[in-house]
Amino acid sequence: MSLHPLSRPTASAARPAVFAGALERMPKWAICIPIVVQWLWLSLRFGGAAVPCAANPRITAGGMVGEGKLEYFEHMGPLARAATAPWVGVRNTAGLTEADLLAALADAKLRFPLIAKPDLGLSGHGVRKVDNIDQLRAYAAAFPLDETIVLQRYLAHDREAGIFYARDPKTDKGRLIGLALREYPRVIGDGRSSIGELMRNDHRLGRLLATNKHSSSVDHQGIPAAGEAVRLATIGSTRVGGLYLNGESLITPALTAAIDAIARDMGEFHFGRFDVRFGTEEALRRGMDFCIMEVNGAGSEAIEAWDPATGLFAGLAQVFAKQRLLFEIGAANLRRGAARTSLLTLMRLNWRQNRLLDAYPPSN
Repeated sequence: MSLHPLSRPTASAARPAVFAGALERMPKWAICIPIVVQWLWLSLRFGGAAVPCAANPRITAGGMVGEGKLEYFEHMGPLARAATAPWVGVRNTAGLTEADLLAALADAKLRFPLIAKPDLGLSGHGVRKVDNIDQLRAYAAAFPLDETIVLQRYLAHDREAGIFYARDPKTDKGRLIGLALREYPRVIGDGRSSIGELMRNDHRLGRLLATNKHSSSVDHQGIPAAGEAVRLATIGSTRVGGLYLNGESLITPALTAAIDAIARDMGEFHFGRFDVRFGTEEALRRGMDFCIMEVNGAGSEAIEAWDPATGLFAGLAQVFAKQRLLFEIGAANLRRGAARTSLLTLMRLNWRQNRLLDAYPPSN
């Protein structure tokens, strides 16, 4: 059986999109209703709600929930590692000292500034840029004990993309099925309004103001000059007011070949998203000048559907197509002998992950 073709509607259609930007503005519970309905139908069609967990057999639950970032890194061969920002994992024990942290950084040849983040994370929770050992010590002190902190080289590139990859287990053909461009939350000064005022006048940045799981070093009382752009966060998640745009026009044979080679160097990796920082769009089209920050598996969202120019039905079509493809890949791997994941296991993994999200230090 060949995999279901995935349509990638673009935001550049000649006719205006119906309910453009609706997915971005809708409450999450409302978005979940049609997604869950389709998931239940696919569960009946393919033989179980946990079938997608077989998409990436070497990753916990296929990357649906509860997997660590280090799992993806540890399965990388030399090619994939070379394309990924250097990292090290540190267990946050009660006896962790400054000397231990410095030794771990030295072993990994890491220097400040760097990114500190949870091994088990989601939507940028707990991700912080740390500039010195004092900030790193403070981060570790606020981090849950006996959990793993990932320390990684800080990538100064100003552009970020989520590159969605899928490989048919039967034909072994890999392809890119979506590309999202992330824009970091920022305000543009008018020479009169404070940063706080500019944020309050932006529906997207209201999310950043409303959350207690993010802290910013930006002075909200400052008044930027007219036309001055002020970045408000290290991360680009919509959780803190980031913007996702459909970047499928950047998908080329060269980029596809580069990502396919990396994915094949990770063993049984068939479905997921590579989050990368990159230099220029032209270089990315050529499959060059990008660096992987992290990899997400079966639980990856079709985040390009959140482009404000994408209509409600077109966005849902993208989400539905990816979910069907995920089930097809999981079912194909089960036929090849991949282990099944029970619903009880999924529930336990989800409970642990959600409990930890509440315990992490704020992102910045």
